[in-house]
Amino acid sequence: MKTVSLVTLLGCLCVWISTATAQVNPLTSAQIDTLAQRALTTFNVPGMAIAVIKDGNVVHRKGYGVRSLNTQQPVDENTLFGIASNSKAFTAAALAILIDEGKLTWDDKVTKHIPEFRMYNAYVTDAFTIRDLLTHRSGLGLGAGDLMFFPDSSSFTITDVLRSFQYMKPVSGFRTKYDYDNLLYMVAGEVIERVSGKSWAAFVEERLMKPLQMTHSAGSFERLPDKSNVIDVHAPVDGTVRVISRFSMKVGDAAGGINASVADMSQWVLAQLDGGRYGNGQRLFSAQNQAEMWKPQTIIDVSPTPIPPYNTHFAAYGLGWFLSDVKGYKQVSHTGGLPGNVTQVMLIPELRLGILVFTNQQSGAAFSSVTNTIKDAYLGLPPTDWIGRLRNRERKGQAEADSVTRSVWTAIASAQKANMTTIDFAPYVGTYRDRWFGDVVLSQQHNRWWFRAVRSPKLVGEVLPYKDNTFIVKWNDRSFDADAYMTVKLDGKRNPVAISMKPISPLTDFSFDFQDLDLQRVVK
Repeated sequence: MKTVSLVTLLGCLCVWISTATAQVNPLTSAQIDTLAQRALTTFNVPGMAIAVIKDGNVVHRKGYGVRSLNTQQPVDENTLFGIASNSKAFTAAALAILIDEGKLTWDDKVTKHIPEFRMYNAYVTDAFTIRDLLTHRSGLGLGAGDLMFFPDSSSFTITDVLRSFQYMKPVSGFRTKYDYDNLLYMVAGEVIERVSGKSWAAFVEERLMKPLQMTHSAGSFERLPDKSNVIDVHAPVDGTVRVISRFSMKVGDAAGGINASVADMSQWVLAQLDGGRYGNGQRLFSAQNQAEMWKPQTIIDVSPTPIPPYNTHFAAYGLGWFLSDVKGYKQVSHTGGLPGNVTQVMLIPELRLGILVFTNQQSGAAFSSVTNTIKDAYLGLPPTDWIGRLRNRERKGQAEADSVTRSVWTAIASAQKANMTTIDFAPYVGTYRDRWFGDVVLSQQHNRWWFRAVRSPKLVGEVLPYKDNTFIVKWNDRSFDADAYMTVKLDGKRNPVAISMKPISPLTDFSFDFQDLDLQRVVK
């Protein structure tokens, strides 16, 4: 499940700076309109929605472009987007409510509420707290276990999630290093359900969305009260942006399931910027717990030399939020990404400023350029053409990735031409099992070799010869951008005994964590 780089920060506005204080000239709505249209065109994004909150008021809220390339219906401020990992802040807030009610604490052991919870060793299992579920410091690698739900349509359940961690290999010491995860937020959602007696989605809707009058939003796409104004999701497929299938989260809404509009999310931002208050002074959660959510919990590396224009010295993860310093101000933010849909929520509490940018294409550069252009104006920074800068960066990254994948397909074409008629696939056919992911079946049909994940039916692809005992899996669904190396380990008698995998492209979403699989051949 995507999240977008913490320090992709941007801006575009002429400002005047005196020797004493920078002159702040916020973008007008007309200027935001122009900015949005340029971003849509530059990054080939069909639709976008933007909201700006300042000093307790929504000063701009509008949709741009179209919900779908198929229908051409317009985006407006009530158009619903999957906010993906921006849901994590709602999970933290839901826990804060239960803590305010005395039903648990941030430092309760997870096993107090979920006795069957198991990590990779007994010490970590016994020490693991509610706080640890939210702070990306488990010792497991980036996106560990996401392949259980990415792509969607798998058969894994929360029970499978709870038993999976004991089989995952740590890559760092417990609580020593930041590595973003999704599955532990699913566990946090299960804690909420067991403590409250309600599903995570029902609790969030009742205790957070209803008080804020987020009437169009829901904890999942399936729970939306009205689906007449929702986006289609879009991604480049073979070089052309098109509608792709909507990601369905049967399990895991606590990590990224909410669907909402910028109109509804403006209410969420207003409450966040007012210390958790809404309406006539009512509270969602205590000021003490909001401070806890916005307190650094896990350190994130930044450049040792602060980079203009923000000169960020420190970055951290709180509870459901990224935290950093920008030009001397505390920034509280998060991004969210699912296939074909990315979003950003950015707050500068001292300025009472909030910015929302939601898009229906998966270019993080698009929302980043808009968010930080608006932000720079409020910071009084000199103009920067962030759209141009990020477009150049995006093109450079894509060119490098294309170079990698092109070399692989060139090698495959050569292998096919020279060896296809002589390779005997029969010895490799069989079932290979990973203890948390389950079975993968390699089969041969009509002189073609196939990979199929038993519990994740969209992970089906043709296996093609590459080099020696390394092959390429080319997924049938070309929207994945996740073709993978597959290396078969042989024993002393050259019998296949295991499979290891890793993505080919450096741009493959980290949730395709093929590298975490340890597939051992099942002996019949």
